[in-house]
Amino acid sequence: MAASSAYAATSERTVTETAADLVRVVAAPTVQAVTAAPAKVVKLAADGLPVDAIRKTGKFGVTQQPSYDSNFKTDPLLVPAWGTGSLPQSGAPDVVGAFRFICMPGQVLKDDPIVYPGQPGKSHLHQFFGNTGANAKSTYGSLRFSGDSTCNNKLNRSAYWIPAMLNGKGKVVRPDYVSIYYKRLPESSPTCQIEGKACIEMPRGLRFIFGYNMTTGKTDNHHYFNCDGPTAKGGHYPDIVTAAQNCPVGNRLGVIIEAPGCWNGKDLNPGDHRRHMAFAQYGNDGVHRCPATHPYIVPTFTLGAWYTVDEDLDRSGKWDQNTSTWSLASDTMPGMPTARPGTTMHADWIGAWDDKVLAMWTENCINKLLNCAGGDLGNGLQLKMRDDFSWNANPRLVDIPKS
Repeated sequence: MAASSAYAATSERTVTETAADLVRVVAAPTVQAVTAAPAKVVKLAADGLPVDAIRKTGKFGVTQQPSYDSNFKTDPLLVPAWGTGSLPQSGAPDVVGAFRFICMPGQVLKDDPIVYPGQPGKSHLHQFFGNTGANAKSTYGSLRFSGDSTCNNKLNRSAYWIPAMLNGKGKVVRPDYVSIYYKRLPESSPTCQIEGKACIEMPRGLRFIFGYNMTTGKTDNHHYFNCDGPTAKGGHYPDIVTAAQNCPVGNRLGVIIEAPGCWNGKDLNPGDHRRHMAFAQYGNDGVHRCPATHPYIVPTFTLGAWYTVDEDLDRSGKWDQNTSTWSLASDTMPGMPTARPGTTMHADWIGAWDDKVLAMWTENCINKLLNCAGGDLGNGLQLKMRDDFSWNANPRLVDIPKS
C-alpha cells in the first residue's frame, strides 16, 4: 500500500506540532449519539475469553471472534469532534484514509501475553500502552472486558507493547507519548482488488508481532529512529547510536515502526505469531501487491514512541559493549550476543476495540478517505481524551522491575 503523506515524522512540520493536532480536544457537552449497551457481567473462562467465544466467519468468510457489547456506558466517552461536531477534511490527494490518536505510557512488565501467555516475568522487559490491565495473562476476551486505556479512553482497550528503553544506569526511560496512526485504502477503491482480494475491517481477536524477530535474528526493515526538537536533525536512522548523534539533550528521540497490512484471512494467532501477516511489496511490474497467500488488506498502523533525551544518552556515534548508553531491553538477552542499541526493535499488538467505535473510524476515516486526527471518528464524534493527559512522562525514569 502506498505510504500516506497525512503523517510523516520527517515532514516540514515538526513531530511535536503534528502530534499536537492528534490530541487537541475542545471541551464540550457530551453527545448522546450512540446507544450505550447496558453494563453486564461476562463470565470469562480460564483463558480469559468469554465462555461462549468461538471463532466465527464474517464478511468475505474470514476468521474472527464474535462481536461483544462493551460492559460499560460508551456515550460519556464520546464528545463532539473539536468541540463543534465538525467533520475532518478529505485526505486527498492521499490514497489512504487516516485515523490517529495519542497514547500515554503505561505499565512496565517482564510479560508478553503473545509469546509467553500465562507466564509472568518470562520475557524481556516491555513498555506497555493502551490497556492498563494488560499482562502475561491477557487475551482478546480479557482485554475487551477489563482495564482502562492510556490511549484516549477505554473504547480502545487494545494492548500495544514494545521493548523497554533502558538508560544504562539501572533505569527505564518511559516515552513521553506514543502516536498511533491507522491507515488503509477505502474499501471502494479499485486498488483493493489489485493489491489483494479485498480491503476489510480489522478482524476481532487478531494479534501479531512485527519488527525484529528474536527467534531468527532477522528484521522486516519497517522501523527507524528519528529526532525531533529545537536543535534536532531529523532523519531515518537505523539504530539508537546513529540517531543519538543528531539528538542533543532537550530534544526527543523517537522510534517509529510500521505494522504489516496483509492478512491471510484464516489465522488470528499462529504458532510463530507472525506468518499470518505480511507486507505488500512491489513486483517486477511495478505494482504494489500483498502476497497471494495474504490477500486481505487490513488497516495497518504506524507506532511512534518519543523519549526526552538526557545526558545518559551517549551521542558520540561510536559504540562498544562497554559503553553506558540507552538501549532496548531486547538488545541484551541471555545466551545471545549483545546487539547494537536499537537494532532489535519490534512491537506486539492485540486488538480489543469497542466494536461500534471500530466500525465508526473504519467506515468514516478509512472508507471515506478522511484525514482524522486526535481520535476524531469522522462522523462528528471524537474519543474523549483522558483528564490526566500530559505530553511529558511522569515519572520519566523508573526502576527496572526485579521480576
